[in-house]
This record gives sequence, structure tokens and C-alpha cells, in this order.
Amino acid sequence: MKRSGSTDLPLHYGYVPKWLAERMAKLGLAVMECIVMEYGNEEVLKRLSDPFWFQSLGAVMGMDWHSSGVTTSVMGALKRAINPHAKELGIYICGGKGKFSRETPNELLRLGDATGLDGNYLVRCSKLSAKVDNTAIQDGFQLYTHNFIVSNTGKWSVVQQGMSDGSSTARRYHWHSDDLTSFVNDPHSAIYGQNYGEIINLSDKRADVTRDKIMTISNEQPDIMLNEIRHLTMPAHHDVKAKDVDLKRLGAVLWLAHEKRPADFEDLLLLEGLGPRTLQSLTLVSEVIYGTPSRFKDPARFSFAHGGKDGHPFPVPTKVYDETIGTLQTAIHKAKMGNSDKNEAIKRLHSIAKRAEQDFTPNANFDAVIEKERNDSWKYGGRTVFGRAKPPQNQQLKLF
Repeated sequence: MKRSGSTDLPLHYGYVPKWLAERMAKLGLAVMECIVMEYGNEEVLKRLSDPFWFQSLGAVMGMDWHSSGVTTSVMGALKRAINPHAKELGIYICGGKGKFSRETPNELLRLGDATGLDGNYLVRCSKLSAKVDNTAIQDGFQLYTHNFIVSNTGKWSVVQQGMSDGSSTARRYHWHSDDLTSFVNDPHSAIYGQNYGEIINLSDKRADVTRDKIMTISNEQPDIMLNEIRHLTMPAHHDVKAKDVDLKRLGAVLWLAHEKRPADFEDLLLLEGLGPRTLQSLTLVSEVIYGTPSRFKDPARFSFAHGGKDGHPFPVPTKVYDETIGTLQTAIHKAKMGNSDKNEAIKRLHSIAKRAEQDFTPNANFDAVIEKERNDSWKYGGRTVFGRAKPPQNQQLKLF
């Protein structure tokens, strides 16, 4: 098992309004169904154990692109949406935030009774992963949310998060059962949190001598970070800035959706009728489904699909969101009936955007892009936790 990243998430205490929570659940289910159809259900576990992909998923679902609320809100939406279809998808999500996290053992035991999986073993894995991150790693973060995701083959992932009042940040920990040989020798797929200095990490394999010689956690300071750890530091600023985004990749998406049709765009005629704004969102959703890990180094880019509930980078365009969900649901339904043409068209969106980047030079005014999205938000049913978007007094901005 390897660590795949570490990042800080600024603490946010806001709420997810019902109008967004319902859409997050529908989009989350559609994304997971597409992944299962294309790659199998164990790919879902792999994706959820990748902190970069997880943050990108949260952004494309309309959550604040960098806040701690992404973890609980995304996992809550996925649990509500996936569990009613768990038998079909072969994926089960247990646990949650606070009191729901403490219900994880009971949920896993019931799951074992219903499916024949070893519930007691899964409970042990759940408890040990929490114990390691809350006790064996003394980094100042106390766990408050724990989600255990299981496939019908018994493989699993864990997404759990701790809070540090001292730094007003949260740290997310990712686990994946693939290749797990020990709960105390480098077990994580990722630890998601900024490095504030040396910490105690008795789950590091180099601490085996220390573990053998002590009965309780002490203030020893063993080496803690592996060379291959990737660091994703989410900044404290709430707004999305140009430095947070790969402008070449974002620019190619905007160019394709609003300005230019590539020579092979006829392949996408099955998506005819979609406006450019929905095509922009659908292209970013397509990338979340079909993109490779290297595509998720700038999670903020995916907030340009459906904005953010606090209005950053712009209000959530609910009409576009609904059209994106509807297009995905239709494609999934037809694919299940044996007609995968529409699903293939959505898949090709990612490929075309990726190909367009090769010779693309971004020349868009980044701030003007955001301002235009905000000015046009009312046309697309823009909403935030503060209310509905209203038409601006004056507009007319040039993007390119």
C-alpha cells in the first residue's frame, strides 16, 4: 500500500441546501454507474481512494472546491444514491459523520449477513483503519467522519476525515484494500492534509522497532513521509484563482464548448441539442468518469462544470446541472438496453478535449471567464446558499 497524497482542507461549517443535495445524489449515481459499466465496480474503490480524483468529483458536483465539507457531503450523497442500487452495482457504502460513523460495525455485520461477506473481518478492517489514523498517527487531527466502501467481492476503501481546531483545517485519509498487507506498515493509499511539521506515525514500516518497544503511543518522532507522496495543498482563499487551474486544460474545454467544433465533432451528433454551456459541464463530467489520474492535479478546474454552492467560482447553474444529469441518465438507460452510442459519445468528449489541448494556447482572460459565468448565471437558474442569481445591471464581456 502506498500513500498517494497529503493536503489541507480549510474547515467550513456551512450546509448543503436540499436543492443541491438532491442533484449531487443523482449526478453521483450517474457517474458511478458509468464507471462500473466501463471499468467494473472495483474501479470505484480505486477512484475513491485517490484524493485528487475525490476532490475533483466534489468540485464537479457543485461543492466548494477546496473546503472540508466536500468529504462529508460527497460521501453522504453517494451513500444515499448508491445503497438503494447496491445489489445491481455491487457497491455498498457504510458509515458517515458523527453518530453515523459509529454505526459502521453494525452496518457491516448486516451486510455480511445479507451477502455472505465476512462481516467480522470487515468490521476489524474498519476499526483498525480508524484506530491507525486517530491513534497511531498523532498529527493533531481527531476523526469525526468515517466511510467504509465495500465491493461485492469483499474489497474495500475507506474515506475518513479528522479535524484540527488549532489550525482550523481538516485532514482526509484514504485507504484501499488492494495490496494491503499490514495495518501498521504504510497502509494508506493517501493522507490528505498539509504538513505542519513532524508528527508521530507508528504506521510507518520504519517504526516497527519502536512499535515493538513501547506499549503506548509516546512522543517519539520517527521519519514519517515516503518519497513518493504527492502533496495537494488546498489554499485558504475561497475564490478560484488562475493559479489554482491548469489554464491550458480549462481553456481547451471552453474553446470546444463555446467557440470551435473539431473536425470529428460529427461523432457527437447524438448529443445534438445540448447548448454550449451544458456541453462545457458534460465535458468536465466526462473527464471525471474517463480521465486518467494525471488529469486531476488541479481539482479547481472541475468547479467550472457546476460552480459552487457559496458562489465560487460562480453560482450553481441548476438548469445546466439538470440537463447534464438527464443526458447521463439517458445514456446509461440506453446502454443497459444494448444501445451504447450515446454513452460512447459522452466518453468521446473527454478524448476530444484532451486532443484539443495538444496545440491549444490559452489566451482567455480568466477573471472575465468567471465574471461572464456570474453575469449569465441567472439564465441557467443559478443558485447559492444565499439565494437565486439575478440579472446584472450591465454586461457584455469578451472572453477571447
